[in-house]
Amino acid sequence: MGIWRSVSVAPTKASPSADMRANASAALAAVLFGASVVAVRVAVRDVPPVSLAVLRFGQGGLLLAAILLVVAPRYLRTRWDRLLPFGLLGLVLFVLFPLTFNIGLEYTEASRGAVMLATMPVWSALLGRVIGERLARRQVVGVGFSVAGIALAFLDPGRAVGGDAMSLVGDGLLLLTGLLGALYGLIAKRVLAVDHAATVTTYAMLIGTVILLPAALVEGLVPAIERLDGRLLGVVVFLGVLGGAAAFMLWTWALSRLMPTQVAVYVNLNPIVAALLGVLLLGERRSGLFLLGFAAVVTGVLLVNWPGDRT
Repeated sequence: MGIWRSVSVAPTKASPSADMRANASAALAAVLFGASVVAVRVAVRDVPPVSLAVLRFGQGGLLLAAILLVVAPRYLRTRWDRLLPFGLLGLVLFVLFPLTFNIGLEYTEASRGAVMLATMPVWSALLGRVIGERLARRQVVGVGFSVAGIALAFLDPGRAVGGDAMSLVGDGLLLLTGLLGALYGLIAKRVLAVDHAATVTTYAMLIGTVILLPAALVEGLVPAIERLDGRLLGVVVFLGVLGGAAAFMLWTWALSRLMPTQVAVYVNLNPIVAALLGVLLLGERRSGLFLLGFAAVVTGVLLVNWPGDRT
């Protein structure tokens, strides 16, 4: 319980303008994450999932390190003992998160995967309960709405299946991805009380890449790089620069200014962006039942995160 107690922190005090910038940062990150769902769905057709994670976060970490080296080298200086929390965050967000995310999107549609990720605020509230936070009655109702919404999404007759069992596996992995994202937010909030968001993001991303690199080499990273054509290379660069360095930097910076569930609620932009791009770029189709499920998920997360006392 010690580590969980340690991440239970008071809300960050910030000026209204700083709070607005943090909310805008989280919103922009969520839009980039939503676009990344579609980009990953395209890329995993030709690039194995572990190799894709290494290409994405390797690019992102090296880009952030290079920028900091030029404009703010002080953020690259850290104590050796800080590498342990950075490594923990790297393991959660840049090893386990991309594995469940990339593999899950091999078996389910981009817009469906984004709805599964939209449960992240609910996971955040439930993890907060574990560390001693109490859920209000409306938040309990919100959890129920979100669970019902996921059930409706599972029943969507327009789902793409390559075998129902594998589609269920894909959906389940994306639900796990949402849980990992919530876990990252809770741990990162504690780490960010000591270290700058740029330091945390850069080191966590690089450490996660190093952990994944051996598995990626065995999986076929080098042949995958050799097979990259112009279109696929553009997708991978997008994932590394905008969907990697920019998105996770914005997300982590927002966590340094806001509480985890305040940031996590912006994940609800993911399904909107992913569904729109999935229809426009991938030819996916959505049924009324899916839209009803999405509405239930959004209603649930709003109830969980609506301002008010947790009593």
